[in-house]
Amino acid sequence: MSVSRRRILTSGAVLAAGGLSAMRSSAVHAGGAALEIPDSMHEQGSPVLSPAYGLPSKFEKNVVRRIREQRVTDTESFTVTPLQNLHGIITPNGLHFERHHAGVPEISPDQHRLLIHGLVDRPLIFTMDDIMRFPAVSRVHFLECSGNSSTEWKKSGYHSVQKTHGLLSCCEWTGVPLSSVLGEVGLKPEGKWILAEGADGAGMTRSIPMEKALDDAMLAYAQNGEMLRPEQGYPLRLLVPGFEGNMNVKWLRRLKVGDQPWYTREETSRYTNLLANGKAYKFAFAMDVKSVVTFPNADRSFKAPGFYEISGIAWSGRGHITRVDVSVDGGKSWQRASLQNPVLDKCLTRFRLPFNWQGQPVEIQSKAYDNQGWMQPSRSNLIATRGTNPRYHFNAIQGWIVAADGRVTNASI
Repeated sequence: MSVSRRRILTSGAVLAAGGLSAMRSSAVHAGGAALEIPDSMHEQGSPVLSPAYGLPSKFEKNVVRRIREQRVTDTESFTVTPLQNLHGIITPNGLHFERHHAGVPEISPDQHRLLIHGLVDRPLIFTMDDIMRFPAVSRVHFLECSGNSSTEWKKSGYHSVQKTHGLLSCCEWTGVPLSSVLGEVGLKPEGKWILAEGADGAGMTRSIPMEKALDDAMLAYAQNGEMLRPEQGYPLRLLVPGFEGNMNVKWLRRLKVGDQPWYTREETSRYTNLLANGKAYKFAFAMDVKSVVTFPNADRSFKAPGFYEISGIAWSGRGHITRVDVSVDGGKSWQRASLQNPVLDKCLTRFRLPFNWQGQPVEIQSKAYDNQGWMQPSRSNLIATRGTNPRYHFNAIQGWIVAADGRVTNASI
């Protein structure tokens, strides 16, 4: 039943004139439609600053990170972001995915130090106060684990976007351009690589090409307006936009400049992919162009025939998203989705497509394009190029089957 603005305003005026007795009536009538008065309008609300650090509503208690797979030890496990519950492109700090190898260390910022040495003119040790005195920048970038969606190489059987794609988050990061700090120590011409080391129990290290370090890498100390969370590297982490997550070393304590990369056997296999044609794809740092539909999903789907808005996110580690196509017939035909602003480099982009569901089974897919000419491949094309041996960098099109009852399942099963 349609309700006019005039009728709503009129009924509101009558209600106000009726005073407290009207407020306690069971319903407000507007043009024949009854609107129940909720209990919350009969009670005084909670006091200010309770709790002192704001928390989500109790009705959102199920919107949490979850463990995708149980590892050998709790300290080596990881949690995944509930992409199906998020709106826009920003991931709240408390929902950002976690990945660590020896648990989360507890580090006092007053005691933390960053050493920069190697092929530099002036080796220096910086305190957090030193770093925070540099001119700061804030940028919005995604972080994605290289193993995100890797379960889909073998058809995981996961029907939840949180489990298939949840090793992905996007935040506003604040810190210092790494180039500014490197300028203080002075780089020798032969310095082509940087070894980044974390202060966690694993002594996590990764090699970063100098070209990237001087381009857009950051020393980040804040996330979405507040200091980093412990599980995100408090008090200092390396941010390498667009590169795979493990290169964004957390709890950063040391940067060593050298003339070549330092690689472990595990890193060599991670960064060098043997392709189906026998050639090797070396230094696979950047995350490929990718997208996924987040609504409908296994937790929140179509309830009845009618209008809906299909929605999802797209991203590229090489640039920004220029186009997303959506299919509702398993890839037989495609429609151009609208991109929600802002559209930024190495950042999630929200896409939307109006859809009138008539209760029929459909298979929904999305396909993304970036400004560097890359297109998201089908699963068959990706496997034809890279085979099924790679453990990382799976960026194929993901399909979701929506049954006549609205139930959503993974189309790749």
